Amino acid sequence: MRPFSQVDVFTSEFLRGNPVAVVHDAEGIPDEEMAAFARWTNLSETTFLLPPTQAGADYRLRIFTPGGELPFAGHPTLGSARAWLEAGGVPAASGRIVQECEVGLVTLKDDAGRLAFAAPPLRRSGPVDARDVRAIADALGLTADDIVDAAWVDNGPGWVGLLLRDADTVLGLAPDFAAMGGFQVGVIGPRPDGDDAAFEARAFCPGIAVPEDPVTGSLNAGLAQWLIGSGRAPSSYVAQQGTALGRRGLVRVSADGGDIWVGGDTVVGVRGTVEL
Repeated sequence: MRPFSQVDVFTSEFLRGNPVAVVHDAEGIPDEEMAAFARWTNLSETTFLLPPTQAGADYRLRIFTPGGELPFAGHPTLGSARAWLEAGGVPAASGRIVQECEVGLVTLKDDAGRLAFAAPPLRRSGPVDARDVRAIADALGLTADDIVDAAWVDNGPGWVGLLLRDADTVLGLAPDFAAMGGFQVGVIGPRPDGDDAAFEARAFCPGIAVPEDPVTGSLNAGLAQWLIGSGRAPSSYVAQQGTALGRRGLVRVSADGGDIWVGGDTVVGVRGTVEL
């Protein structure tokens, strides 16, 4: 048996964020069993904590969706770091945690218990082919007037980002997942002035067996790099996600020098063991 945690991410209220299943001390678990357990939990991600193999890392993380392994994902990064700390993990540098995963080393900071990760470099950025934009728009039921801009914001999962005219348009989407093909699509739109969140976001990734992800760190990291870099978002803001699924995730974004930090609250809701 191995220690097991389930952590709710991007929320201070248990059951309002996005859960991640975390298997501790995961050395020796075959890849096929990791994938099978991720299918069994049926969460958007399940992670496995392992000893690091790269110098400077505090631990190594493998991340699986029900559809396969990911090189990086945001909410599992935050949730797994919270689980590692609670299990007695001590980072080499106080206030800084270094996670090893397939994209390389990812740095997290711990600000009085609220964790944030430094957005990894985009693997693909820039304009999206007009034919692809039309195909995505058709799958989401959008018109050309609904879309302000589109860009690749891929930091691992393969995200295409769409900036929509407003939050109501984001929340009104009823995607045709079959028509979406292999695209992983994130949409974001401004919320009314005066709200505690500046943007509303949603994430659709049927290609990795997650039709709609409740709250998505990797997507928000990529969107932040695009929107802040293009002047469409301020250097610090909060995005809300999960509204359409009855959740209320709050993703806190801030630019600091050359880094963009993506963070939020985390709550450990399940503690126990798993027979793997």
